[in-house]
Amino acid sequence: MITYGSIYIITKDFEKSIAFYKTLFEKEVDAQNKTRFAIFHINGLTLSVMNGSFDMEHPDEVITKGEYSALYDDMIPIMQAPNCGKVVINLNTNDLKAEYDRIQTLQIGSNMTKIRYINAKNPYYYFSLKDPDDNTIEITGDCNCDF
Repeated sequence: MITYGSIYIITKDFEKSIAFYKTLFEKEVDAQNKTRFAIFHINGLTLSVMNGSFDMEHPDEVITKGEYSALYDDMIPIMQAPNCGKVVINLNTNDLKAEYDRIQTLQIGSNMTKIRYINAKNPYYYFSLKDPDDNTIEITGDCNCDF
């Protein structure tokens, strides 16, 4: 049986990403392994941040066994690859307008959209922004919005 562990982001700038998610989630890191890996627990799910350059910069602190696979193990090209946006981190809030205003005031992330609406059988309000590694963050929720 498979169970959920974590989704993790391989980041170019560990400290910048940690600061972004601490501000976004309004909470501290729940667990951290030096500057290699950090874990945030959010309402029963886990989002983690991995420093893509840690293993290369600290080879004496990392022990590996088994066959090497450049596709999965060579973090440098992974963290430097362009982010094509196929994975979206979806978050939810009870008051979308208040969360939009909070994030806009904090000026975190980039390319933040205005609140949007789509109805494909069910009404859906959301806005999007990018994290420091260009991952898409979509925040959804109830909204008393006038368009």
